[in-house]
Amino acid sequence: MITRKQLKLLYDMDAVRSSLLFFSNLQLPHLHLQLPLATPYLAIKFSTWFFVNMSALNFVSTQVAEKQRGTYTLYTRKPASVHTTYSSLFDFPHPFEFSSVWPVSQQRRMKAFSVKVEEGREGKNGSLSVGPVYRSLFSENEFPPMDPDFSTTWDIFCESVKNYPNNPMLGRRKIVDGKIGPYVWNTYKEVYDEVLHISSALRACGAEVGARIGIYGSNCPEWIVAMEACSAQSLICVPLYDTLGHGAVDFILGHAEIDVVFVQDKKVKEVLNPDCKSSKRLKAMVCFTTLTQEEKDKASAIGIKPYSWDDFLQLGKANPKSAFPPQAHDICTIMYTSGTSGDPKGVVLMYENAMALVRGMDLFMEQFEDKMTVNDVYLSFLPLAHILDRTIEEYFFRKGASVGYYHGDLNALRDDLMELKPTLFAGVPRVFEKVYEGIKKAVEELNPIRRTVFGLLYNYKLGWMKKGYKQREASRLADLLAFRKVKARLGGRVRLIISGGAALSPEVEEFLRVTTCAFVCQGYGLTETCGPTTLGFPDEMCMVGTVGAVSIYNEIRLEEVPEMGYNPLETPPCGEICVRGKTVFSGYYKNPELTREAIRDGWFHTGDIGEMLPNGVIKIIDRKKNLVKLTQGEYIALEHLENVYGIAPIVEDIWVYGNSLKSMLVAVVVPNEEVANKWAYTNGHISSFDKLCSLDQLNKYVLSELKLTAERNKLRGFEHIKGVILEPHPFDMERDLVTATLKKKRNKLLKYYQVEIDELYLSLTKEKQKK
Repeated sequence: MITRKQLKLLYDMDAVRSSLLFFSNLQLPHLHLQLPLATPYLAIKFSTWFFVNMSALNFVSTQVAEKQRGTYTLYTRKPASVHTTYSSLFDFPHPFEFSSVWPVSQQRRMKAFSVKVEEGREGKNGSLSVGPVYRSLFSENEFPPMDPDFSTTWDIFCESVKNYPNNPMLGRRKIVDGKIGPYVWNTYKEVYDEVLHISSALRACGAEVGARIGIYGSNCPEWIVAMEACSAQSLICVPLYDTLGHGAVDFILGHAEIDVVFVQDKKVKEVLNPDCKSSKRLKAMVCFTTLTQEEKDKASAIGIKPYSWDDFLQLGKANPKSAFPPQAHDICTIMYTSGTSGDPKGVVLMYENAMALVRGMDLFMEQFEDKMTVNDVYLSFLPLAHILDRTIEEYFFRKGASVGYYHGDLNALRDDLMELKPTLFAGVPRVFEKVYEGIKKAVEELNPIRRTVFGLLYNYKLGWMKKGYKQREASRLADLLAFRKVKARLGGRVRLIISGGAALSPEVEEFLRVTTCAFVCQGYGLTETCGPTTLGFPDEMCMVGTVGAVSIYNEIRLEEVPEMGYNPLETPPCGEICVRGKTVFSGYYKNPELTREAIRDGWFHTGDIGEMLPNGVIKIIDRKKNLVKLTQGEYIALEHLENVYGIAPIVEDIWVYGNSLKSMLVAVVVPNEEVANKWAYTNGHISSFDKLCSLDQLNKYVLSELKLTAERNKLRGFEHIKGVILEPHPFDMERDLVTATLKKKRNKLLKYYQVEIDELYLSLTKEKQKK
């Protein structure tokens, strides 16, 4: 039981400790600190603690003066050493006062995170204006040399097997007697041996160097074994999203000319579907587990040799082949982007792209105190066929660390978190929004006093973080009393949280930075850039709401988008984000026209609109392709509006739709069930959520909340939503409404809701005519 006096002492020590850490980095010959400690007991306790901490901070002498007017005064002296400069003291919180003598030459300056290496230029004779070219601070003069010891990811894997043979590499939870058990691990050596057998089996069934090998299924150890087996024999790995329908599977199998496919047992029916015409070209199909006799018969009937995993292993053991490693300039993978419209695009990535990514991460991580070790653990649940998860796992294998796979149910992900206790947690914004909502709900359920204390501790720690303190040093007291419980919800060991795939709202990012007791950062990248093009810095609060600075082996610039009013030479500088560098893809597979459209003058045009901040950090503000021009002639940025309206409490998800032949915007809204139920209770409606969504009263309430949100955010009149369709079920992959990374497929959404949208427009037109 902590007494009020002890709590007060903890508060005092916590604030002074944070302050001393700040002052320890400054060139202050003398520091004068006044402490209003009312009793000799507190003064003695504090001074003992103070001496220990001052010694650790290299202060060479500390002296406690006599008590004067109710305070004890401590004087300190420290050697002159400095690597950070400021012009004036920050305002430190009650109850402490600081004074010091500052060298006149010290000046406050903004910290830069990238460097300008080329000036921008104004567009002439029909050409577009382009902004300055930026590089990482590591690459101001030229890109750093690559690691001479590695040229491919296969080299990295072999080196990790050599250095960490007994380290756990791949883990899964096995089901025993219908119950999900603990994680069971395969070591690096065990995985390596299995990889050699599988790679030998691939050669034995006719796969030649350069052949395309498909991998189709959810994340699991077999997925990685198949991937590494491709590298072992210079074969090209072609992942397929496990949520793709048979139409996309048919397209990729044929377009990539896949010879052998590894497939999850649940996905075998997609490959053997009669509508999947391209399956007939397959030489073999290998199931991650086992095949039923019916599936074997169907496969054999169309000329496919079927194998269970164990059968394929035995084939490799019976026909051993020496590894035939790839070269840096060879194709590593063809990753088909899920795409929000049209057929998937095959992004060709070379081994040199992947190695630039890995080397860049090595250099990036070196600048931080916390280092990644062999003891780190990652929970893999984002699709391995997506570049974010793939790059994270490749980097974990570089470090000899461990990857555990979720057991297949995203709704029960927290159970895997509690069992695995990962040190790295990566996800898309929707995952973290759910974490945020869960924590906020738990806080709301606290009694008023505890809820108030949580808020005070949150603001106290946030205040110190905004003044430059690392999250772990901002307030150990707040972490102890409140935020360790938040950390426990993520397994208790998370040190780093990464958000990618889309923009994470500043509100959610700030909350996670304060409460999770972990580093939190966003990144921005595409399949075409082999993952992160920009990276956020942990403990830099100025990066909240941004995606960080350009990565080490890339350059970035903004290009004018006149139809949207974005110009990189104006203030603030905004435009389409263009990337050039060592991680950028070589082109789209068998699609030179699309490649020429995407890569112009050596720059890959991302289609995303960014703002370059004065400190060299990028903020994503829009999407070039999701524009619609209403009959007024005004362009509407749909994703921007979805982000604005999405903050309304009643909105769980929203799809905004506009038609160039209409003058009004409409939307399909998935209401927040909890907020909708509260509204229903208050207004006397007792029914299921599905029935609530059919009520005209709830429809009008949602529309009024959207109007208030639009007014608060000062949206223009034509950006206001005039009509809504309420959808009780989230936009999901089962209905093909979103991609595997939860990006909206606008053409699919339009097709799905076309009838309701037409009826809504008709109704709005009639109302307008009545007026």
